[in-house]
Amino acid sequence: MYLCKYFTVMACLLVFLGSLLAPAAFAVENEGFELAYPKQRHQAPAFQLPDLSAETVSLDRYGDTVVLIHFWATFCAPCLKEMPELERLWRDYREQGLVVLGLATDRGSAEVVREYVEKAGVSFPVLHDRDGLVRNQYEVMALPMTYLIGRDGKISARAIGSRDWTSQAGRAVIESLLGVKPER
Repeated sequence: MYLCKYFTVMACLLVFLGSLLAPAAFAVENEGFELAYPKQRHQAPAFQLPDLSAETVSLDRYGDTVVLIHFWATFCAPCLKEMPELERLWRDYREQGLVVLGLATDRGSAEVVREYVEKAGVSFPVLHDRDGLVRNQYEVMALPMTYLIGRDGKISARAIGSRDWTSQAGRAVIESLLGVKPER
């Protein structure tokens, strides 16, 4: 019994320390928007997940577009607060090559996710990572967590926690990745 508690405490400590050390692999360069940029860009892990109509969707489908992968859940208040901003971002930049891809991490039925998406008026693609396979591939340690994938398929930046994606700083990041001149 004591040994079990010891290993549980040690495992929790290692997870906590790992969450502190993992961001060290990224250099924070945009202080106004607090994104983490990798020191060396790597190919985004490929995946296939069902969308809310049970059609299998793969990351490869989006080819040479900029993809914002947003890990969220219906029980996460900061995630839900961010959804309208992501919807606006999607509507404003999809014609320039931005795909906002919501990855719902809810472990239950897709029906709960579908109900929220419909109620919130979310029109960008939402996939259901029910078993957490993609969440694990991307080493998601907190929700919401967002990855920006460049047109070359490599990870460009990561955000842990919610952001105002429609702010001037958020739009500047997206416009930079898209190669769009800022509307000023």
